[in-house]
Amino acid sequence: MSKILIRGARVLGGEPQDVLIDGEVVEAVGSGLSAEGAEVVEADGKVLLPGLVDLHTHLREPGREDSETVLTGTRAAASGGFTAVFAMANTFPVADTAGVVEQVWRLGREHGYCDVQPIGAVTVGLEGRKLAELGAMHESAAGVTVFSDDGKCVDDAVMMRRALEYVKAFGGVVAQHAQEPRLTEGAQMNEGVVSAELGLGGWPAVAEESIIARDVLLAEHVGSRVHICHLSTAGSVEIVRWAKSRGIDVTAEVTPHHLLLTDELVRSYDPVYKVNPPLRTERDVHALREALADGTIDIVATDHAPHPHEDKDCEWAAAAMGMVGLETALSVVQETMVETGLLDWAGVADRMSSTPARIGRAGGHGRPVSAGEPANLTLVDTAYRGSVDPAGFASRSRNTPYAGRELPGRVTHTWLRGKATLVDGKLT
Repeated sequence: MSKILIRGARVLGGEPQDVLIDGEVVEAVGSGLSAEGAEVVEADGKVLLPGLVDLHTHLREPGREDSETVLTGTRAAASGGFTAVFAMANTFPVADTAGVVEQVWRLGREHGYCDVQPIGAVTVGLEGRKLAELGAMHESAAGVTVFSDDGKCVDDAVMMRRALEYVKAFGGVVAQHAQEPRLTEGAQMNEGVVSAELGLGGWPAVAEESIIARDVLLAEHVGSRVHICHLSTAGSVEIVRWAKSRGIDVTAEVTPHHLLLTDELVRSYDPVYKVNPPLRTERDVHALREALADGTIDIVATDHAPHPHEDKDCEWAAAAMGMVGLETALSVVQETMVETGLLDWAGVADRMSSTPARIGRAGGHGRPVSAGEPANLTLVDTAYRGSVDPAGFASRSRNTPYAGRELPGRVTHTWLRGKATLVDGKLT
């Protein structure tokens, strides 16, 4: 593999430097670097970050290839600056056995646009009645360490306790979709003023917060790790902050759309805004941003949830829940966190690369941009502003809430172990 010289990049938003890649690793970082025969990429002050890591992606394969495949999903990931994604287990068949997680893992290795780490189901068939093959999935070639029934909540306290006890033996983590099902029957959107005015079934904040409160206490009792998926309310923030103050081993994620969008958008009855958990209030959005800035919320995760056109282009009540997010995540974080002064680019690298890699134990990812480290890198033109055009997405699905919206920033290059997967905004 030839050498690559990235000239004049602002590493983590700092002063311009040169970065030399040799094969799969960074050889040197400094000023005035040169290398005979190297391919030169003129960064011109663009920001260079460690490759992004998404702890919460739906790739849909096997079973829903009409929505997404491992190939199209990883192409979307590379377009968004990601070098590793964690694939959720709610496929058909469910990823609740070593065989299914190995299938997803091998598909990721074959396509090569980013590393794919499967997430194993907590319970068989996501049904909440019997623990899945947690140990077998961990010991498989996929080496699963994160387990989740995402899309459904592990609402049985005894089952959740058993899962936490089981994964503790090998340092795994249970990622909980916090939704008390009895409190959300028939729910269509956030419970509040807007739902009352629109006559749509309300999804109360307490349905999320009560599960989080229970699970952090269970994690403390067991001495195990719990991760909270797509945290969305101000009350949830306070519970996680309290748990961390007690030394409970809890981490939490927020999605880009919950950092930007509110339930006021549902007034349009456009199903593109229908998502699980639902869009919340302006107060919640403010609390989520502050919590991500101060570290109460550990990471940004996309919850990339692709759906075919017919599943979203219908009446609100019948529409599927979810939004695509891999190709717009960094732009939304730039708008909501960087341009508001809540995070600098080093903070973005922490929340979108190093910390998710640490939580999921994604070896080789989230490492510093320094000599001897794997060349998993993302180059971002932070000065760019443009309208989102879903027609240009690499994802198979187009259900984005940002169509036609102007967002800042554009990923121009992505390197996976020194191999370019995206060059000048185009997939290789």
